[in-house]
Amino acid sequence: MLEQMHDLTDKVAIVTGGSRGIGRSICLALAEAGADILLNYAHSDKPADNVKKEIEKKGRKCVTVRANVGNFQQAQNLGKAVMNHFGKCDILINNAGINRDRTLKRMTFEQWNEVIQTNLSSVFNCTKAVLDPMSESGGVIISISSIIGEMGNMGQCNYASTKAGIIGFTKTMAKELARNNIRVNAIAPGFVETDMLGTVPEDIREQIKQEITLGRFGTPDEIALAAVYLCSTAASWITGVTLRINGGQYV
Repeated sequence: MLEQMHDLTDKVAIVTGGSRGIGRSICLALAEAGADILLNYAHSDKPADNVKKEIEKKGRKCVTVRANVGNFQQAQNLGKAVMNHFGKCDILINNAGINRDRTLKRMTFEQWNEVIQTNLSSVFNCTKAVLDPMSESGGVIISISSIIGEMGNMGQCNYASTKAGIIGFTKTMAKELARNNIRVNAIAPGFVETDMLGTVPEDIREQIKQEITLGRFGTPDEIALAAVYLCSTAASWITGVTLRINGGQYV
């Protein structure tokens, strides 16, 4: 029974920022659960092609689409692509994200705006792109927020603002879209072993780790498993929720 409740066989998922880090793990976990994937990426083709091969080895279909989801029209093209290739969209994972860290005094408007567009506007853009097909048959939308959106962080006013905004957007969409049988939730990871964390100096990493109750950073796979749960029928009465996964750092 439990295995059936987590089964996503023949579901179709869009995953933005799906070629690396948390996005890559989500793509692979959804495919493992039975879903076909439209993998969105913004830059290098090779990482996306590698994830596609891994998905296909699991017996699932994967289409890769290069697009800047911070751009409204390019995001709409994702919605068209998923319908052209699969004829439906059951799941949207808003995962695309960047950071451009500076204190407010040193931050340029371009650094502020780039993060706002990529991290937050993309959530609006992609949700709009799947709204019509999902409204016909229902679906699940999950947006990746962050612990930083709830507790803030020095030098990350742009990043923190986007991740806090995702939480507000999620709650509002949960109320608006329930009538269409669309569940909308967010996941707020703590510090996870990704390329982004890898840019943090080692001494700062150790300071962060000391603040984490469980004494270690998370892994992308741990976030991906939570995404599978929220997409499944096991979570059929969960909407408007932010699932905090941070090793006890924010309690």
